[in-house]
Amino acid sequence: MRKTRSFLVGGVPMGGGAPVSVQSMTNTDSRNASATLQQISALAAAGCDIVRLSIYDEACLAALPAIVAGSPVPLVADIHYRADLAVGAMECGIAKVRINPGNIGSEQGVHRVADCAKMHHVPIRIGVNSGSIERDILARDGGVTARGMVDSALTHAKLLESVGFHDIALSLKASSVPLTVAAYELAAKETDYPLHVGVTEAGLPGAGNIKSAVGIGALLLQGIGDTIRVSLTGSPIPEVQAAIDILRAVGLRSGFVNVISCPTCGRTGIDVAAIAARVERELADIRVPLTVAVMGCVVNAPARHARRISALQAAGSAPPPQQAARAVPTLWALFLKRASRPKRSRVTWQACSFPAQEHWQIAKEHMHEQNRASSHARRNRPPPQGQASH
Repeated sequence: MRKTRSFLVGGVPMGGGAPVSVQSMTNTDSRNASATLQQISALAAAGCDIVRLSIYDEACLAALPAIVAGSPVPLVADIHYRADLAVGAMECGIAKVRINPGNIGSEQGVHRVADCAKMHHVPIRIGVNSGSIERDILARDGGVTARGMVDSALTHAKLLESVGFHDIALSLKASSVPLTVAAYELAAKETDYPLHVGVTEAGLPGAGNIKSAVGIGALLLQGIGDTIRVSLTGSPIPEVQAAIDILRAVGLRSGFVNVISCPTCGRTGIDVAAIAARVERELADIRVPLTVAVMGCVVNAPARHARRISALQAAGSAPPPQQAARAVPTLWALFLKRASRPKRSRVTWQACSFPAQEHWQIAKEHMHEQNRASSHARRNRPPPQGQASH
């Protein structure tokens, strides 16, 4: 993991080796406190750590105190062109501000924002997109380049640093995955600012998820990235699960059930897709580190045991229909046995004839008990040394 400066966004640590946080952004009218709070709550329930919202006029500012007071997560104010809105948002209790110092007004305006941010312990993200590069940099480079994006961000960062403000994060987003990755790699090499990572304007769910996973995942695997946002057209709620899935895929988010399943072949004697879908659906709310393998034949099943990947292979994987009928009950026999053993215990194959639904219920109750114990432990864990909430 790359070493960076660190600060708190509300109560969420950013940088300095803290866990990578998940962000999203509301698309409600920020002047409507009720609708905006409803979407913020939905994002938080989906697992979002930090939520950003646009503050673009006085009516947004007037609604902000109620939104801040009712929000279950720290909020970021997205500000353009007006230093007074940035100052007003911080005075309303916003936890972080996203600005571009180059378009926030005069040097006096930048000073005013920085002074207020220092007073209220509010970090600032400098957000540079491929479409916002200064004309002189574009002329110098002959178009948008990774070098130009980083130089633009650093120019703005120096404006804040020059007035004694240092709690700065950078973002360098493009809709091109290669350009995005190159810009962040350069910034990671040359600076110690925490990096807000994402591929901007990634598009609709589907192709947008793939672009985001490739770009964000490539950076996270290099230890680059302190907070992430998946940018998808439409409702922001799916962005959160997409971001969490990326973190889980690169090994940076644990405490979930990881369902793996084979692609099936001619040996398959059961409906692996249906069983895997049900396992994934039923365990979606479980927060216990467990890998569940749903395998359709004997070729893969023994290998999973040999590698000590925890349990749940589909029963028998053999063509006889009676074995297929016993698949789900056997899954739960293995699951329950695994859940009651130490973390790295080996699960041996066994068959059973208990009713499937009974096993779903028993196993889920068992895992929910572990959820509650884990949540209690996290709530009572002392904060890291040297970090205090502002």
